[in-house]
Amino acid sequence: MRIPVIKGVIERRILANYHVAPEAISRILPTPFRPQLFNGYAIAGICLIRLSRIRPKIFPLPIGIRSENAAHRIAVEWDENGKTRSGVYIPRRDSSSILNSLAGGRLFPGEHHRADFQVTETEESYSVEATSRDGSMHLHVAGTRSNRLPDSSVFTSLAEASSFFANGSLGYSVTGTPGRYDGLELCCSHWRVEPLQIDRIVSTFFDETTKFPTGTIGFDCALLMRNIQHEWHGRKDICCTATTKE
Repeated sequence: MRIPVIKGVIERRILANYHVAPEAISRILPTPFRPQLFNGYAIAGICLIRLSRIRPKIFPLPIGIRSENAAHRIAVEWDENGKTRSGVYIPRRDSSSILNSLAGGRLFPGEHHRADFQVTETEESYSVEATSRDGSMHLHVAGTRSNRLPDSSVFTSLAEASSFFANGSLGYSVTGTPGRYDGLELCCSHWRVEPLQIDRIVSTFFDETTKFPTGTIGFDCALLMRNIQHEWHGRKDICCTATTKE
């Protein structure tokens, strides 16, 4: 039985984003997902989130687990009961927490790989580096707070980018069962983002040229969230035949 609602605090969340040629994303998305486009591009990226006081909502005391977490995510659409839904497909989650890796996909949605994180932060600068224990994932995102998006971003304003990512609160994660995707929705007490100017971004997933050939992917923008009360709500799984589009 899964814990229905988990609550806590987002101490820090970085959304480091890429704009990608739709055909490159389509090749790696499983059924039933297709890329959600913005100004002709698919949007994908990395979520680097530090959570604290994570506990079941029924626990009254403000204590709980603290962890660093990373999720590779792709903005997607799919059809459900004759309607188009939108959210994010998450091919991989990593966490510093042993409990997350043991309970993810069992007690609460989303399977997690164990990873080691190296984090350096000030009020103005952020550096998050993670390497998975299985050696298959490495990433590093570093940047400083800013007041504007890069000129190369497909989003014309911070408000436009904020609206797009706020609507991507529902995520579906890969599980150990082919064709089944765990549903999890992030519900924030308020939504506020600010730009983060990126000085370095490395990802073994998005840097892999067999997935994303040269010219099909480019860094877009990064957004920062801090100190936000939130809840995680489990949602109904999506189950279908495990296939990818070619």
